[in-house]
Amino acid sequence: MFRSIESPKSRVGIVVDGKPFEVDATISVAAALLGLGMTAVRRSVVTDEPRGPYCLMGICFECLVTIDGVQNRQACMVPVREGMVISSQRGARVTDGGGR
Repeated sequence: MFRSIESPKSRVGIVVDGKPFEVDATISVAAALLGLGMTAVRRSVVTDEPRGPYCLMGICFECLVTIDGVQNRQACMVPVREGMVISSQRGARVTDGGGR
């Protein structure tokens, strides 16, 4: 569906939902996920509907993923890097239960 029109000059290894991939080193996490054919990156908290990158400029918050254990990262605003571990999210964020 989404393909680069240029050959990537360098590639990095990332892990998405437990599977290893190599992607262009110059793109965002959202672009990498779209390039891998992953159009849904999380599930809605309210309706459990699939959600995916929409605006690709940090306004809509539809591309929230967990990156290296940190939840609710905007995939469109984070550049990929070697060894990055990305997980799709389902429902509300997980907390330690120690909230106020």
